[in-house]
Amino acid sequence: MNQISNAKRVVIKVGTSTLTHKTGLLNIRRFEQLVRVLADLKNSGKEIILVSSGAIGVGAGKLGLSERPKDVPSKQACAAIGQCELMYAYDKLFSDYNHNVAQVLLTYDIMVDAKRKSNVINTFEALISFGSIPIVNENDTVSTEEVEFGDNDTLSVLVAEVVKANALIILSDIDGLYDRDPNRYENATLIQRVEAIDDRIRSLAGDTAGKQGTGGMISKLNAAERAMNDQIPMIIANGNDPHILYDIFDGKEVGTLFQKGEAQ
Repeated sequence: MNQISNAKRVVIKVGTSTLTHKTGLLNIRRFEQLVRVLADLKNSGKEIILVSSGAIGVGAGKLGLSERPKDVPSKQACAAIGQCELMYAYDKLFSDYNHNVAQVLLTYDIMVDAKRKSNVINTFEALISFGSIPIVNENDTVSTEEVEFGDNDTLSVLVAEVVKANALIILSDIDGLYDRDPNRYENATLIQRVEAIDDRIRSLAGDTAGKQGTGGMISKLNAAERAMNDQIPMIIANGNDPHILYDIFDGKEVGTLFQKGEAQ
């Protein structure tokens, strides 16, 4: 875990289930805890890039919808409403700790076009040099199937690549990767380290996407495989208590670490 502990530039991704209640409305206590921990890590010298889901879920919650809408216009409308709410909350809470935040909304086509991707890299570098915390999300208000990432696990690893992050941490509503579904089997065992993504590992993913979110374990494994190929260590950990980030940077074995073995 030393490579994680010593990481200076870190991408941290938080899922919708970490930020919201089942109603879709913000989980204020957890949200405040997350911001407090991230601000403290920033104070310690870490360069934090936050990939935050939740716009569509929060927007749906504000509109009183019981679940994410299915049609594209409704999802885009919810994203427009929810993104305002998210950034207002982040800006308000981070300012209490004297940190500036910046909204960065991306679409997939930007990240695959060399010139536009270069502009993204330059913007990130400028924001980090100013001491700001970039808060990244997919631009769901204008994204369609042709230009969307599909989920923010994919987005987070692409961001980690462009900012040359030393580590990627994905906070979810599960402790990590298990050898079997922990919701069905009491004796399910957490896998603490994965050195290669193969068919056996993929078979453990199951279907873990939540009602308010889009990603599941398979999307996290896809992100992990790409991160490992880029020599970026990645951890999946439970974000229900944001203080787990302290444990991660203290070198404690929490969650599942994805990192290639020396022989690979």
